[in-house]
Amino acid sequence: MNKKTILVVEDNELNMKLLRGLLKISNYTMLEAFNAETGIETARKFKPDLILMDIQLPGMDGLEATKVIKQNDELKNIPVIALTSYAMHGDKDKAFEAGCTDYITKPINTKGLIETLNKFFAA
Repeated sequence: MNKKTILVVEDNELNMKLLRGLLKISNYTMLEAFNAETGIETARKFKPDLILMDIQLPGMDGLEATKVIKQNDELKNIPVIALTSYAMHGDKDKAFEAGCTDYITKPINTKGLIETLNKFFAA
């Protein structure tokens, strides 16, 4: 089985550290970006297998970044999972409308996150 690459776009260092550890012990390769613009450029350069996208980012937010990714022919088929700590009514719908494939709230349920990632790579 090929080791899958996940791009994490997250501006919070503690969340990034948690995800770094989880992905490492789950045998995923992780790429990191601390803002949407860097995330888009990293996705273009490395073509990850999946993107974990924080919604609340400085500058361009994660929903706008997802729209940009989904409009790019080389990137549009990469699953994007929205991450948010500000789960408001309607946010999940907005994430799906922007092109996100799934939606995870923070604080991150570590077991649930790994199960969600594994389902994308099953089969």
